[in-house]
Amino acid sequence: MGLLSQALDRSVRRIALVAAGSVAAVLALGGTSHSAAAADRPNVLFIAVDDLNDWIGCLGGHPDAKTPNIDRLAARGVNFTRAYCAAPACNPSRAALLTGRRPSTSGVYHNNQPWRPVMRDVVTLPQYFSQHGYRVVGGGKIYHNSFNDQSSWDHWQKAGNFPQPDELPHNGIAGAGHFDWGPVAVDDAAMGDHATVDWAINELQQDHDRPLFLACGFIRPHLPFFAPAKYFEQFPREKIALPEIPDDDLADIPAAGRQIARPQGDHAKVIAAGQHRHAVQAYLACIAHVDYELGRLLAALDATPKAKNTIVVLWGDHGWHLGEKQHWRKFALWEEATRVPLMIAAPGVTEPNGTCGRPVTLMDLYPTLAGLCGLPIDSAWEGNNLTPLLASPEAAWPHAALTTHGKGNHAVRTERWRYIRYADGSEELYDHDADPQEWKNLASEAALAGVKGELARHLPPKDADDAPTQDGGGGGKAKGAKKKGKAKAE
Repeated sequence: MGLLSQALDRSVRRIALVAAGSVAAVLALGGTSHSAAAADRPNVLFIAVDDLNDWIGCLGGHPDAKTPNIDRLAARGVNFTRAYCAAPACNPSRAALLTGRRPSTSGVYHNNQPWRPVMRDVVTLPQYFSQHGYRVVGGGKIYHNSFNDQSSWDHWQKAGNFPQPDELPHNGIAGAGHFDWGPVAVDDAAMGDHATVDWAINELQQDHDRPLFLACGFIRPHLPFFAPAKYFEQFPREKIALPEIPDDDLADIPAAGRQIARPQGDHAKVIAAGQHRHAVQAYLACIAHVDYELGRLLAALDATPKAKNTIVVLWGDHGWHLGEKQHWRKFALWEEATRVPLMIAAPGVTEPNGTCGRPVTLMDLYPTLAGLCGLPIDSAWEGNNLTPLLASPEAAWPHAALTTHGKGNHAVRTERWRYIRYADGSEELYDHDADPQEWKNLASEAALAGVKGELARHLPPKDADDAPTQDGGGGGKAKGAKKKGKAKAE
C-alpha cells in the first residue's frame, strides 16, 4: 500500500472514530507526528492564484481561455467544478482557508482587517504542518499583502516586482487607480510571478531531511492586468467573446445587491471608455501568463523524485466579475465572484481525470490536507474533509457551500440552487438547472419558500433562524454592503 493510500485509510478510520468521540483511538492510529516517521509523509505543493475566476479550460468559464497547464493539472487528479470561496475578497478568503475559521466566526470580513489580532492563538495551516515535522516555506502571495504571518513559515520569499507601461492609466480611465490593463514590452522573466516560480523550483530541487510543504502564490491575474505583450497577441480583441449582460439584469435584485453591484461605478466607466473588450483581453492574457509559469513549476516537480510522493493542490482565492450583473472585481455573492478553481492530485488516492460536481469550499482544504498526510483533524476546523470525494468523486456529500461578504450577508450554493440572504433580510434565489447565468431571481415565488427554508439551514447558526419578514425586508441595513466601499483595497 502506498504512503498516500495509507494516509487515506487512516483518514477514513479517523473520521469514524472522531464521530464516535474516541480521541484516544484516533491518536493510537498514528495521527500524530510521534507515531510515524515524519520523513515518510507526502510532500505538499500548495498553489494559490490571485483573482482567478472560472475562465480556465477545465471549468469552461470563457470560450477563449488558453490554460493548457492548469487543465493538465486538473487531469492529474480531481477537478472540483463547484468549488466556492469562504469570502469574495483576498484577505477574508485566505484568512478563513489558512485558519479553518469562517468569517462569521472570526469576524474578519474585509481586506482592511488584520486577521492575526483576533485569532492570536489559532494555529494556521502551514504552522500545523511545521509542528508535525514538515519544512514549511512560502513565496509570492499566500496571505493577503501586509497581513502575512511570519510565524507560519520556516522561510518566506517575498513576491517579485511587476513592470508596468510608461504612461498610466494605460486604459484611459482617469482616477481608477490600479483598475488598469494593457501589454508590457517585457518577457516572462521580468514578471514577479516568474521570480516566485524560480524560487519554488529551487526549493523542489533541494534535498531535505523532512517532508516539504511548499506554498507558491501567483499574483496575476490580479489588477492591474499588465502582462507581456505576446499574451495579448493570443487574444485578438475583435474576436473575443464578451460576457452577456442583459440590460435589466439588476431589475429583480434587492437594494442590498444593487448597492454591491454599483453599476454606476466601474461598469459605467468601462463602457464609457470603450474598454470592455480590452479588459477581457487583458484578463485572459494575464491568465495565460500564469498558466505558462505554472507549467514551469509542474515540469520542475516532475523532474524530481519528489513527484511520486507529492500532493499538488491549486486554488483561487475567489472569483471575479468582468461586467456580469453590471459589476466588476469581486466583493459580491453571485456565482462569478464566489466560484473558484480547485484541483487536487494525490498520488495513490486520486485517479486521473476525476471530476467532482459536489459543492465544496476552500475551507475544506485544511482538514483534507491534514488527513491526506496522516495528521490529526481538529474538530475546530470549520471545513469538511474532501478525502471521500478524492477517492470517489461521485460519493454522497450532504454539505452545501457557504460564502460570506460582510457581516450577515451570505450565499448558500448546492448543486442546483444559489440562495443569498443579506443582512437586511432581503433575498435572491437562482435555479442553476434552468438559469446558470443567475438572471432570474426567484426569491419572491411562494412555491419555493420550502426550498429557501432548506437552504437557510446551511447559514451560520446565528443567522439561520433570522427569517426575513414577509415582504423581504428586515429590521436593519445591509451592513456588509455599506462597508464594501471602504474595503476596496486589494
